[in-house]
Amino acid sequence: MTGANKNKDEALRSLERIARLMDDCIQIPGTNLRFGLDPVIGLVPGAGDSITAIVGFYTLLLAWRAGAPLPLLARMLLNLFIDFAAGSVPVVGDLFDAGFKAHRRNLRLLQDYLAAANAKR
Repeated sequence: MTGANKNKDEALRSLERIARLMDDCIQIPGTNLRFGLDPVIGLVPGAGDSITAIVGFYTLLLAWRAGAPLPLLARMLLNLFIDFAAGSVPVVGDLFDAGFKAHRRNLRLLQDYLAAANAKR
């Protein structure tokens, strides 16, 4: 495995862990509904959505290190902005966060990009 591939694999593993933690680590018993720490942390007035945004920016850094091009990073940033803006609305925003799952969306975007890049080789 080359150094570049190792970095991509490590970035993907980190993004997978973050997406699981932030978007779907908690299952509501008796249902298939899952949510993560993003809407829970977002309940903290003032700081909650800022904390989750910082986590989101870290995932952008990981994607950049994995070789994501600027248009993909911009799309990922848009997902984070939507998550932050909607999540800033008390209570309703936290319910939105539970369903929108920005980190999971961004992980899928990066996975799709890397799969397409590998298919071209």
